[in-house]
This record gives sequence, C-alpha cells and structure tokens, in this order.
Amino acid sequence: MTSIETDHYKKLLETERARLHDAVAFLEKENAGSVEEELGEISGRGDDNHLADMATATYDRELDEGLEEGAQNTLGEVEAALQRIEDGSYGVCEVCGEPIGAERLSAIPWTRLCIDDARRLA
Repeated sequence: MTSIETDHYKKLLETERARLHDAVAFLEKENAGSVEEELGEISGRGDDNHLADMATATYDRELDEGLEEGAQNTLGEVEAALQRIEDGSYGVCEVCGEPIGAERLSAIPWTRLCIDDARRLA
C-alpha cells in the first residue's frame, strides 16, 4: 500500500478515534455515579411508579455500559490499525496475508481481515 493510500486511511482512523474518545467521555460523564446512587434517588421518592422507574434506570445504565464497552473495543481496534500503518502491515489480511480491498478498508478502516476471511470466521 502506498503512503498516499495509508495517509487517507490514517486520517479516517484519526477521525474515528476522536469520535470514539468523545463518545466514551460522554458516556462516562452521563454515568458518573454508581447505579445504586442513581436508583437510590428513584426509590427514595416513595411514589407508585418507582419500580418502573428503577427498571428503566437499570436498563438505561446497562445500555450505556454496553455502548461504552463497544466504543472502547472499537477504539482499541482503531489504535491497533494506526499501529499497523506505522509498522507497514496495514491493509493486509491477518489470516491469508492477501491485501484487504479498498472498499472494505473504506467501510471499516480498522479491519484486520479481508472480506472472505471475515465471512468465514463469522
């Protein structure tokens, strides 16, 4: 892969890294306290809807934690892809050793696998 091509993907990856950092920071800020603290505020109200409110708060917290975990995982993949650009192995399938297609890299610039191996391993 030429340096011009890797420059393009590096920019895509850096943009994605910034977006993911922002997403993780937002989710961490949204969920700064513990679930117990959040649920304590709800359960202390003493109204009839507190069970539904507690279920909603628990669901929302679990959803946010899942989103944060997914963002952290993707962030790790983005960092690894940037490292592959630096060491010259970017754009090569880790299974078969063949070049990863440009369309696939444009869609998922942090991918480690060509489309055939990704399908085979899915």
